Amino acid sequence: MDKKVFLLDGASGTCLWEKAQQNIPVWRFNIEKPDIVIELHKEYIAAGSNIIFSNTFSANREAVEKTSYTVDEVVKAGVRLAKKAAEGTNVKVALDIGPLTELLEPYGDLEEEDAYEIYREQIGAGMSENPDLVVCETFMDIEMLKIAVSVANEYDVPVFCTMSFDKNGRTIMGNTVKSMVEGLADLKVAAIGLNCSLGPDLALPVIAQFREYTDLPLIFKPNAGVQTVKDGKTVTEFDVESFVANVIPAIDHGAVYLGGCCGSCPEYIKTIKEQI
Repeated sequence: MDKKVFLLDGASGTCLWEKAQQNIPVWRFNIEKPDIVIELHKEYIAAGSNIIFSNTFSANREAVEKTSYTVDEVVKAGVRLAKKAAEGTNVKVALDIGPLTELLEPYGDLEEEDAYEIYREQIGAGMSENPDLVVCETFMDIEMLKIAVSVANEYDVPVFCTMSFDKNGRTIMGNTVKSMVEGLADLKVAAIGLNCSLGPDLALPVIAQFREYTDLPLIFKPNAGVQTVKDGKTVTEFDVESFVANVIPAIDHGAVYLGGCCGSCPEYIKTIKEQI
Protein backbone atom coordinates (compact mmCIF):
# COMPACT_ATOMS: atom_id res chain seq x y z
CA MET A 1 0.00 0.00 0.00
CA ASP A 2 1.63 3.24 -1.16
CA LYS A 3 -0.74 5.76 0.42
CA LYS A 4 0.36 7.57 3.57
CA VAL A 5 -2.07 6.86 6.41
CA PHE A 6 -2.04 8.25 9.93
CA LEU A 7 -3.65 6.43 12.83
CA LEU A 8 -5.87 8.11 15.37
CA ASP A 9 -6.89 6.45 18.62
CA GLY A 10 -10.09 4.53 19.39
CA ALA A 11 -12.75 4.96 22.03
CA SER A 12 -12.05 6.72 25.31
CA GLY A 13 -15.36 6.50 27.17
CA THR A 14 -16.07 2.78 26.84
CA CYS A 15 -12.44 1.91 27.58
CA LEU A 16 -12.15 4.15 30.64
CA TRP A 17 -15.45 2.90 32.05
CA GLU A 18 -14.16 -0.65 31.74
CA LYS A 19 -10.86 0.22 33.41
CA ALA A 20 -12.52 2.11 36.25
CA GLN A 21 -15.50 -0.23 36.64
CA GLN A 22 -17.38 3.00 37.19
CA ASN A 23 -19.83 4.58 34.77
CA ILE A 24 -19.45 8.31 35.36
CA PRO A 25 -18.71 11.26 33.04
CA VAL A 26 -15.29 10.25 31.73
CA TRP A 27 -13.74 13.72 32.04
CA ARG A 28 -13.93 13.25 35.82
CA PHE A 29 -11.21 10.63 35.51
CA ASN A 30 -8.76 13.44 34.59
CA ILE A 31 -8.96 14.49 38.24
CA GLU A 32 -10.13 11.39 40.08
CA LYS A 33 -8.29 8.58 38.25
CA PRO A 34 -5.55 10.19 36.12
CA ASP A 35 -3.49 7.00 36.07
CA ILE A 36 -6.04 5.12 33.96
CA VAL A 37 -6.28 8.03 31.52
CA ILE A 38 -2.52 7.99 31.01
CA GLU A 39 -2.58 4.21 30.81
CA LEU A 40 -5.16 4.25 28.01
CA HIS A 41 -3.28 6.93 26.06
CA LYS A 42 -0.09 4.86 26.32
CA GLU A 43 -1.93 1.75 25.13
CA TYR A 44 -3.06 3.60 22.02
CA ILE A 45 0.45 4.91 21.44
CA ALA A 46 1.85 1.40 21.77
CA ALA A 47 -0.80 0.17 19.34
CA GLY A 48 0.39 2.66 16.71
CA SER A 49 -1.69 5.83 17.11
CA ASN A 50 0.02 8.85 15.57
CA ILE A 51 -2.48 11.22 17.17
CA ILE A 52 -4.23 10.77 20.51
CA PHE A 53 -7.27 12.74 21.66
CA SER A 54 -7.38 14.37 25.08
CA ASN A 55 -10.09 13.16 27.46
CA THR A 56 -11.96 16.45 27.20
CA PHE A 57 -14.76 15.72 24.72
CA SER A 58 -17.71 16.83 26.87
CA ALA A 59 -15.79 18.80 29.49
CA ASN A 60 -17.68 22.03 28.89
CA ARG A 61 -19.59 24.37 31.17
CA GLU A 62 -22.94 22.64 30.60
CA ALA A 63 -21.58 19.44 32.14
CA VAL A 64 -18.88 20.57 34.53
CA GLU A 65 -20.84 23.31 36.31
CA LYS A 66 -23.02 20.62 37.89
CA THR A 67 -19.98 19.42 39.88
CA SER A 68 -17.39 20.90 42.21
CA TYR A 69 -14.87 21.06 39.37
CA THR A 70 -14.15 23.87 36.91
CA VAL A 71 -13.82 23.62 33.15
CA ASP A 72 -10.35 25.12 33.44
CA GLU A 73 -8.96 22.45 35.75
CA VAL A 74 -10.62 19.50 34.02
CA VAL A 75 -9.62 20.47 30.48
CA LYS A 76 -6.08 21.50 31.40
CA ALA A 77 -5.63 18.20 33.24
CA GLY A 78 -6.91 16.26 30.23
CA VAL A 79 -4.38 17.81 27.86
CA ARG A 80 -1.55 17.46 30.37
CA LEU A 81 -2.27 13.74 30.83
CA ALA A 82 -2.23 13.15 27.06
CA LYS A 83 1.02 15.08 26.68
CA LYS A 84 2.58 13.17 29.55
CA ALA A 85 1.66 9.88 27.88
CA ALA A 86 3.18 11.08 24.61
CA GLU A 87 6.47 12.26 26.12
CA GLY A 88 9.48 10.88 24.29
CA THR A 89 7.45 9.94 21.18
CA ASN A 90 6.48 11.66 17.95
CA VAL A 91 2.79 11.25 18.78
CA LYS A 92 0.69 14.40 18.51
CA VAL A 93 -1.94 15.44 21.05
CA ALA A 94 -5.32 16.76 19.92
CA LEU A 95 -7.57 18.84 22.15
CA ASP A 96 -10.87 16.98 21.82
CA ILE A 97 -14.01 19.14 21.62
CA GLY A 98 -17.57 17.82 21.30
CA PRO A 99 -21.02 19.32 20.72
CA LEU A 100 -23.07 20.94 23.45
CA THR A 101 -26.09 19.07 24.78
CA GLU A 102 -28.39 22.06 24.40
CA LEU A 103 -29.55 22.91 20.87
CA LEU A 104 -29.00 26.28 19.28
CA GLU A 105 -31.94 28.56 18.59
CA PRO A 106 -34.44 28.16 16.95
CA TYR A 107 -34.37 24.42 17.71
CA GLY A 108 -33.40 24.94 21.34
CA ASP A 109 -32.82 27.72 23.85
CA LEU A 110 -29.05 28.13 23.40
CA GLU A 111 -28.13 31.50 21.94
CA GLU A 112 -25.20 31.77 19.54
CA GLU A 113 -23.35 34.21 21.80
CA ASP A 114 -23.58 31.80 24.73
CA ALA A 115 -22.24 28.95 22.58
CA TYR A 116 -19.24 31.08 21.61
CA GLU A 117 -18.61 31.84 25.28
CA ILE A 118 -18.80 28.16 26.28
CA TYR A 119 -16.38 27.10 23.55
CA ARG A 120 -13.97 29.95 24.25
CA GLU A 121 -13.81 28.76 27.86
CA GLN A 122 -13.23 25.10 26.97
CA ILE A 123 -10.88 25.60 24.03
CA GLY A 124 -9.02 28.40 25.76
CA ALA A 125 -8.31 26.19 28.77
CA GLY A 126 -7.06 23.39 26.55
CA MET A 127 -4.91 25.59 24.33
CA SER A 128 -3.11 27.00 27.38
CA GLU A 129 -1.48 23.55 27.64
CA ASN A 130 -0.23 23.75 24.03
CA PRO A 131 -1.75 20.72 22.29
CA ASP A 132 -0.68 20.13 18.69
CA LEU A 133 -4.14 20.46 17.15
CA VAL A 134 -7.86 20.73 17.91
CA VAL A 135 -10.39 18.09 16.88
CA CYS A 136 -14.10 18.95 16.84
CA GLU A 137 -15.91 15.62 16.64
CA THR A 138 -19.36 14.00 16.79
CA PHE A 139 -21.18 17.19 15.81
CA MET A 140 -24.71 16.93 14.41
CA ASP A 141 -25.44 20.61 13.76
CA ILE A 142 -23.25 22.43 11.24
CA GLU A 143 -24.04 25.78 12.87
CA MET A 144 -22.70 24.60 16.22
CA LEU A 145 -19.66 23.08 14.54
CA LYS A 146 -18.94 26.38 12.79
CA ILE A 147 -18.94 28.14 16.16
CA ALA A 148 -16.49 25.63 17.67
CA VAL A 149 -14.20 25.80 14.63
CA SER A 150 -14.32 29.60 14.60
CA VAL A 151 -13.07 29.63 18.19
CA ALA A 152 -10.40 27.02 17.43
CA ASN A 153 -9.26 29.14 14.49
CA GLU A 154 -8.30 31.86 16.96
CA TYR A 155 -5.26 29.69 17.70
CA ASP A 156 -2.46 28.81 15.31
CA VAL A 157 -3.01 25.04 15.20
CA PRO A 158 -4.61 22.65 12.69
CA VAL A 159 -8.30 21.91 13.21
CA PHE A 160 -9.88 18.53 12.38
CA CYS A 161 -13.67 18.25 12.03
CA THR A 162 -16.01 15.27 12.03
CA MET A 163 -19.76 14.90 12.17
CA SER A 164 -21.95 11.89 12.93
CA PHE A 165 -24.13 10.75 10.05
CA ASP A 166 -26.78 8.13 9.43
CA LYS A 167 -26.32 5.58 6.65
CA ASN A 168 -27.80 8.00 4.12
CA GLY A 169 -25.26 10.67 4.92
CA ARG A 170 -27.41 12.96 7.07
CA THR A 171 -26.99 14.06 10.65
CA ILE A 172 -29.83 14.07 13.15
CA MET A 173 -30.24 17.77 12.38
CA GLY A 174 -30.53 17.04 8.66
CA ASN A 175 -27.07 18.21 7.63
CA THR A 176 -25.57 16.43 4.64
CA VAL A 177 -21.96 15.78 3.71
CA LYS A 178 -22.24 18.53 1.11
CA SER A 179 -23.68 21.04 3.59
CA MET A 180 -20.90 20.22 6.05
CA VAL A 181 -18.20 20.83 3.46
CA GLU A 182 -19.84 24.03 2.23
CA GLY A 183 -20.53 25.26 5.76
CA LEU A 184 -16.86 24.99 6.72
CA ALA A 185 -15.51 26.38 3.44
CA ASP A 186 -14.69 29.83 4.86
CA LEU A 187 -12.99 28.44 7.96
CA LYS A 188 -9.51 26.96 8.39
CA VAL A 189 -9.95 23.18 8.46
CA ALA A 190 -7.03 20.77 8.02
CA ALA A 191 -9.02 17.54 7.72
CA ILE A 192 -12.69 16.58 7.58
CA GLY A 193 -14.79 13.45 7.87
CA LEU A 194 -17.02 11.35 10.09
CA ASN A 195 -17.00 9.57 13.41
CA CYS A 196 -19.30 7.57 15.67
CA SER A 197 -22.99 6.70 14.97
CA LEU A 198 -22.21 4.06 12.31
CA GLY A 199 -20.19 0.89 12.14
CA PRO A 200 -17.52 0.85 9.42
CA ASP A 201 -19.65 -1.04 6.89
CA LEU A 202 -22.43 1.56 6.80
CA ALA A 203 -19.96 4.43 7.17
CA LEU A 204 -18.00 3.55 4.03
CA PRO A 205 -20.58 4.91 1.55
CA VAL A 206 -20.73 8.11 3.58
CA ILE A 207 -16.97 8.71 3.53
CA ALA A 208 -17.12 8.08 -0.22
CA GLN A 209 -19.48 11.06 -0.52
CA PHE A 210 -16.84 13.39 0.96
CA ARG A 211 -14.49 12.93 -1.95
CA GLU A 212 -17.21 14.28 -4.26
CA TYR A 213 -17.16 17.63 -2.48
CA THR A 214 -13.69 18.22 -1.02
CA ASP A 215 -9.99 17.64 -1.59
CA LEU A 216 -9.22 17.93 2.12
CA PRO A 217 -7.66 14.91 3.87
CA LEU A 218 -10.46 12.68 5.14
CA ILE A 219 -11.03 11.28 8.63
CA PHE A 220 -12.70 7.89 9.12
CA LYS A 221 -13.43 7.05 12.77
CA PRO A 222 -16.53 4.80 12.88
CA ASN A 223 -17.73 3.00 15.96
CA ALA A 224 -17.55 -0.74 16.47
CA GLY A 225 -21.27 -1.23 15.89
CA VAL A 226 -24.13 -1.86 18.27
CA GLN A 227 -23.21 -2.95 21.77
CA THR A 228 -25.39 -5.47 23.62
CA VAL A 229 -25.15 -7.20 26.97
CA LYS A 230 -24.94 -10.99 26.84
CA ASP A 231 -24.47 -13.15 29.93
CA GLY A 232 -23.51 -10.05 31.88
CA LYS A 233 -20.82 -9.02 29.39
CA THR A 234 -20.85 -6.25 26.81
CA VAL A 235 -20.61 -7.64 23.30
CA THR A 236 -19.61 -5.42 20.41
CA GLU A 237 -21.10 -6.01 16.97
CA PHE A 238 -17.77 -5.73 15.15
CA ASP A 239 -14.89 -7.74 16.55
CA VAL A 240 -11.37 -6.62 15.73
CA GLU A 241 -11.03 -8.54 12.47
CA SER A 242 -14.41 -7.57 10.99
CA PHE A 243 -13.96 -3.94 12.05
CA VAL A 244 -10.56 -3.63 10.42
CA ALA A 245 -11.70 -5.44 7.27
CA ASN A 246 -14.34 -2.76 6.82
CA VAL A 247 -12.10 0.18 7.77
CA ILE A 248 -9.22 -0.46 5.38
CA PRO A 249 -11.33 0.14 2.22
CA ALA A 250 -11.86 3.74 3.40
CA ILE A 251 -8.30 4.45 2.25
CA ASP A 252 -9.43 3.91 -1.34
CA HIS A 253 -12.05 6.63 -0.79
CA GLY A 254 -9.37 9.09 0.30
CA ALA A 255 -9.28 8.52 4.07
CA VAL A 256 -5.92 9.63 5.43
CA TYR A 257 -6.72 9.48 9.15
CA LEU A 258 -8.11 6.20 10.48
CA GLY A 259 -9.31 5.34 13.96
CA GLY A 260 -12.22 3.98 15.93
CA CYS A 261 -15.02 5.33 18.08
CA CYS A 262 -17.34 3.75 20.67
CA GLY A 263 -16.64 0.08 21.36
CA SER A 264 -13.18 0.05 19.81
CA CYS A 265 -9.99 -0.32 21.85
CA PRO A 266 -6.19 -0.35 21.34
CA GLU A 267 -6.33 -3.82 19.79
CA TYR A 268 -8.42 -2.39 16.95
CA ILE A 269 -5.81 0.29 16.24
CA LYS A 270 -2.97 -2.22 16.47
CA THR A 271 -4.65 -4.46 13.90
CA ILE A 272 -5.29 -1.55 11.51
CA LYS A 273 -1.58 -0.76 11.71
CA GLU A 274 -0.66 -4.36 10.97
CA GLN A 275 -2.97 -4.43 7.97
CA ILE A 276 -1.65 -1.21 6.39
